[in-house]
Amino acid sequence: MSVTTPLIVNFTPTGMVPTKEMTPHVPISVAEIVEQVHEAAELGITLVHLHARSETTGKPTWEADIYARIFEGIRRHCPDLVLCASLSGRNFNEFEKRSEVLSLHPDMGSLTLSSLNFPGQASVNSPEMIRLLAEAMIEKGVHPEMEVFDLGMLHYGNYLVQKGLIRSPFYVNIIAGNISGIQANLSELGLALQLLPKGAYWAFGGIGRQQMPAAAMAVANGGGVRIGLEDNIYRDAGRNHLATNIELVKKVHDLADLFERKIMTPAEFGAMGFYNRMRRR
Repeated sequence: MSVTTPLIVNFTPTGMVPTKEMTPHVPISVAEIVEQVHEAAELGITLVHLHARSETTGKPTWEADIYARIFEGIRRHCPDLVLCASLSGRNFNEFEKRSEVLSLHPDMGSLTLSSLNFPGQASVNSPEMIRLLAEAMIEKGVHPEMEVFDLGMLHYGNYLVQKGLIRSPFYVNIIAGNISGIQANLSELGLALQLLPKGAYWAFGGIGRQQMPAAAMAVANGGGVRIGLEDNIYRDAGRNHLATNIELVKKVHDLADLFERKIMTPAEFGAMGFYNRMRRR
């Protein structure tokens, strides 16, 4: 990827952490998620990384029936948009729960490549769980969205590529800002890029204050950007003003304009092999 490559914008509107008490702008209900994804798609994004929430408690859920309503609503308005479902085990770690959404044949599914500690909790991803999820994605025609928080995860991702459990085309999210992992600086980003699977498409995202520095580094260095309230609920480094998802996407568009990088369309990304292999478009 180079600075002439169209910019992949990976939109992350909800996540597992933000609540309405933290920010009224985070979309929780099916209708809110669909509406905000539609608005972002009209502005210009490439794919969307989706988390479902219980509409009674607002807490993260794995339930396929809720994901199905989100998928249906998005596809009604944005039929070309590449849909990535979260398979995170941060709040639930049974394989049956984490893989249930794959029955809906999303285009992509997140695959965190090792366990890691966040400041308040652990995200447990055992080698067996990673293997089972990778095998289930192959069976369902779903492409892994490789989630990388440290360099060891890239080594393990390359190991899975060698074993045939992750297949081309490759897409990697490098996520900076967690205290236990990569930080948003050029030295650590450069090391990560050296370890990518050959030919991989990549995006750089930052948690909290590191979101916009990560976005700027990605745009300037030919990568894609991961952006949304999942990773950061503020629009300023001083954390004085709550952001909306659309404000964050517009900031990325401003960076893209500055570096004269065109936003990659969903159809362009899908045509490179990222649409679900078993679902006709």
